[in-house]
Amino acid sequence: MNRNPPKGVDLELEHRHEILGHGAKVMLTAFETRARLGLLDEAVKMAQATGNPVDIAATCQLRDRVGADINLEQELTQDLGMFARVGKASGNVEAYDFTDIDRTVSAGLSLKGPRWTRADDTVGLAGIVNGISAARERFLNASGLGIVVGDGQLPHPGSEQILETYYSLGILQQLHVSLDYQFVKNPAYNQDRGPVSIFAVRVHAQF
Repeated sequence: MNRNPPKGVDLELEHRHEILGHGAKVMLTAFETRARLGLLDEAVKMAQATGNPVDIAATCQLRDRVGADINLEQELTQDLGMFARVGKASGNVEAYDFTDIDRTVSAGLSLKGPRWTRADDTVGLAGIVNGISAARERFLNASGLGIVVGDGQLPHPGSEQILETYYSLGILQQLHVSLDYQFVKNPAYNQDRGPVSIFAVRVHAQF
C-alpha cells in the first residue's frame, strides 16, 4: 500500500540540577505522528465480521499516534551514575516507526573506567520491561502483523523483559567500540517463545 510520508512533531524539555553536589537531569519528551494509520480493534472486528484475515490497511485514514516519556539521570559518585525511563504511547493505533511498544519502563547503572585505569571506558547494566496494549494483543492474536512482531497467534501474551549489559571500550578519544549482550524473556510479547540471547557490537566515531 502506497502511503504519504508521515508528518511528526517532537517536543523535548530538559532540566539540569544537583542533588547533594551530584549532577542530575530530568527530561520530558513527547511525539505526535500524523499519517494514514489503522486502528487495531477495527481491523479485528472487520476480520471477525467477514471471515477474512486481519487487514490493518483497510482501516487506515489520516489520524495521530502520540506518546511521551520521562527520562531521569543521576550521578551517584564521580564515576557511577543511574538512569531510568518511563514511556507510554497510543495503544490502539498502528505503530508506524521504530517498533511495537505501547509502554516501557527501564532502569540501570553505568560505571566509568578510572577504577581499573581505563578512564574512557564504561560498563553498564540495565533492566527493561516493554508492554503492549490489550488492543494490540488481540490484533496480534488474530494474525495481525506489527512492524517487527507477529507470530500468527498470541494466545499467551506477556511483557517483554530484557536484561542488558554492555562494555564501551574507548579506542581513541573520537572512537568507541561497545560489546552488548541482551537476555530477552517473552520476545515479541509471546510467552511461548524464548528466552533468547542477543549479542551486538556497536561502533561510535565522531570527527
